[in-house]
Amino acid sequence: MNSSQQRGAVHPQMRGTDRSLARRAELIAIGRKLFADTSYDALSMDDIARHAQVAKGLIYYYFTSKRGYYLAIVEDSVGDLVTQAAGGLDLPPVERVQRTIDRYLRYAEHNQAAYRTIVSGGVGFDAQVHAIRDGVREAIVATIAEGAYDRRDIAPLARMGLLGWVCSVEGATLDWIDRPELSRDTMRELLVKTLGGTLRAIEELEPGYPAPSPARREA
Repeated sequence: MNSSQQRGAVHPQMRGTDRSLARRAELIAIGRKLFADTSYDALSMDDIARHAQVAKGLIYYYFTSKRGYYLAIVEDSVGDLVTQAAGGLDLPPVERVQRTIDRYLRYAEHNQAAYRTIVSGGVGFDAQVHAIRDGVREAIVATIAEGAYDRRDIAPLARMGLLGWVCSVEGATLDWIDRPELSRDTMRELLVKTLGGTLRAIEELEPGYPAPSPARREA
């Protein structure tokens, strides 16, 4: 084998790893849809294997158990949502907040099964699942806080106000993707305005956290 062939060669173990990762990602994608439409307790491993058209042992091989499979689905979905919503740090505060809300809605609109899995699917009593979902809420709160206040570490009252707004957004977004009677642009503007009300309430109760002024967008 010459040097150019050696450079272009792929080690069989690497090819196997790529195939394994692709297979795992495929199973997670299937699971997103299953758990979005059916509760955790209603799905058996036999059901999952039948829908995925694989041997049940393959799911155990990648995820150990049904719970492990579900947790992997939730964690993967959460990572995608947070990545989509975060960013835009070079924008002025008001535009940064609007961008976060728009990206959040875009993710929910184009990844409906994953969004439902994050917000409402599966094992409601499971502490680890709750921790994952709480983590995505805290990540969105931090992203909004950074856009509104240029900082992520905020006072308890400000955090609680933003967390309450995020929880209301989850319910509204679930209803919106089920009944998309409003355009995404209209939905975004509605959520931006309700966030404005939340920020003004925070400012009234905690003057050290002034609400960003829309005028700053033109600065």
